Amino acid sequence: MIKKLLRRKSVFIPSPVTMLLSYLVLGAWAFVVLFPIYWLVVTSFKLPIQVNEGPFYLPGVDYQPSLHAWRYIFVDLWRDTVRPYFNTVVVALTSSALALLFGTVAAYGLVRFKYRPRLGAILMFIGCMALAIVTIVKLGVPWQIALIATLILFFLALKTIGRRFKRSLGNNDIAFWLISQRMLPPVAVVLPIYILFQRMHLLDTKTALITTYLAINLPIVVWLMRDYFQSIPIELEECAVIDGASPYRVFRSIVLPLSTPGLVATFLLLLVFTWNEYLLALFLSSAKAQTMPLLVAAQNATRGPQWWYMSVLVLIMIIPVIGMAIALERFIARGLLVGAVKG
Repeated sequence: MIKKLLRRKSVFIPSPVTMLLSYLVLGAWAFVVLFPIYWLVVTSFKLPIQVNEGPFYLPGVDYQPSLHAWRYIFVDLWRDTVRPYFNTVVVALTSSALALLFGTVAAYGLVRFKYRPRLGAILMFIGCMALAIVTIVKLGVPWQIALIATLILFFLALKTIGRRFKRSLGNNDIAFWLISQRMLPPVAVVLPIYILFQRMHLLDTKTALITTYLAINLPIVVWLMRDYFQSIPIELEECAVIDGASPYRVFRSIVLPLSTPGLVATFLLLLVFTWNEYLLALFLSSAKAQTMPLLVAAQNATRGPQWWYMSVLVLIMIIPVIGMAIALERFIARGLLVGAVKG
């Protein structure tokens, strides 16, 4: 009997004992992962006295459910809730979509085309951008004028001095530079970003948040989609080129449909990062462009840890993301695993 319980039925089917242990471990892990969400749900239907005298976990048994917290958020506090929620949706969706668009094109270019940018031209561009920032911050020049003048100066230098530089970089160097931007913690650049947008009179605007999140999330898209594009056989694109398709037609009609799982998984990952971002939003926004993480923190700071109210705010924050993850689960699983095993 013991040997029968320990014997594997086949290579892909484990023994009954192994399956039982696997289900126990997975069940315990699922409980650890899902219990915080369950705690949020039950706490959102409690009165303050029930939270303070708890813990109570079974609605209708340990306590009588109440809509007090939901009524407060959606009736008494709805004006203060709608604007941050709308800002979060607009900023998260717009920045994630733009980062996915630019990053996907950049990743495909790094995989299928050869680039040899000259090191001197790159250094000149960095120097021109630094000069533009100095003129905006120190001299108070309008950023539109400073940007146009800097671009003109860069092109003039590129056509004259830039031809003398011979050393160049490759695709791997460009990809490493893009990915290395994520190695720098946001706290190290938040003050320069704050001063830059202050001089540009863009503080407390959705434009500042979208631009910042776009720059931060772009390396993630390049990193993930570059590996995904490398897993697509180049022979498919070569056949299309032989049939007369242009590079844009190949990218639009062949590459993008095949890379849908990777695009969906990357977009959802960007959306989660942007949806929950707190530090940059704290410095770049206050009232008009306030997002939901700031609203939750403000409620906690002004009223103390009132868990019944905060549970409702957190639930309405995470429900859209959870819903998207469930709806796109079949794309996410493929998108995250393709390219993970090579060779």
